[in-house]
Amino acid sequence: MARDRNTDADFKGPVRRILMAVLFFALAAIFLVWRIDSPRVERFRAVFIDKVVPNMDWAMAPVTKLVGMVEGFQSYARIYEQNQELRRELQQMKAWKEAAVQLEQQNAKLLAQNQVRLDPKLTSVSGVVMADSGSPFRQSVLLNVGARDGIVDGWATMDGLGLVGRISGVGQTTSRVILLTDASSRIPVTIQPSGQRAMLVGDNSPAPPVEFIEAPEQVRPGDRVISSGDGGVFPAGLLVGQVELGPDRRLRVRLAADYERLSFLRVLRSHPAEQITEAGGLIPPPVLPVLPPAAVPAPVTPDAPTPAAEAGDG
Repeated sequence: MARDRNTDADFKGPVRRILMAVLFFALAAIFLVWRIDSPRVERFRAVFIDKVVPNMDWAMAPVTKLVGMVEGFQSYARIYEQNQELRRELQQMKAWKEAAVQLEQQNAKLLAQNQVRLDPKLTSVSGVVMADSGSPFRQSVLLNVGARDGIVDGWATMDGLGLVGRISGVGQTTSRVILLTDASSRIPVTIQPSGQRAMLVGDNSPAPPVEFIEAPEQVRPGDRVISSGDGGVFPAGLLVGQVELGPDRRLRVRLAADYERLSFLRVLRSHPAEQITEAGGLIPPPVLPVLPPAAVPAPVTPDAPTPAAEAGDG
């Protein structure tokens, strides 16, 4: 049997309205009771609270837990925000630290360049390393000083620690430096304290070998290597590095210059070598003095008999 939906709708409307009216009057009564300023109503409120509120702990427990969860979530949100802020500050501190380390390194290199001991006759020009060739077959760097600064091909370059290379190619505002590690680099050096002369030969490795040593048995790892000044390639006495024994059992040089952090280089103004433009005459050998014939004594033979002695015997 089908139900009449219209009948159900007719009953739901009045019941809903009655319940809404009862709820309204109940709320109004509660409002009036709590707002009436009367001793009797105050005593009624106190008695009601004493009877009802202690028995409502079980009902307040979920509310208390919910309030605690909300406060915990708010605290977690604050902690998360503080964590993100600390992360941003940490990133800034790392950037500042890196900048401070770079400035400290540059300051140390500049101080080292100021304290390096050179021949008083040598003057220098300092330049900033602009770029690196980055090729495994060519070891060179580019400086921001050139012909306008008086730079000439062949001049030696140093950082604050030791010899770096030589000028090879000069422009108006820039110049290229061939490093000692380049395969085309050849410089004469002196190994101390033995005083052995040798040739530092670049081979595109961090520790170039030394060749053409007169007495290799007199060279020990740890010996000091300086420029010899032979051939007028470099000024004498510039620090190059120390001797070490390579993995291939060859004598190599651990360079004193910090090739990993080439920021500033000092270009040494070398004095030009004396050039011979005229052919000299032949130098004859020295003439030995010749003694006169009279001064040469005659040979004496004491065993030969004289004629007077033979006549007396007769």
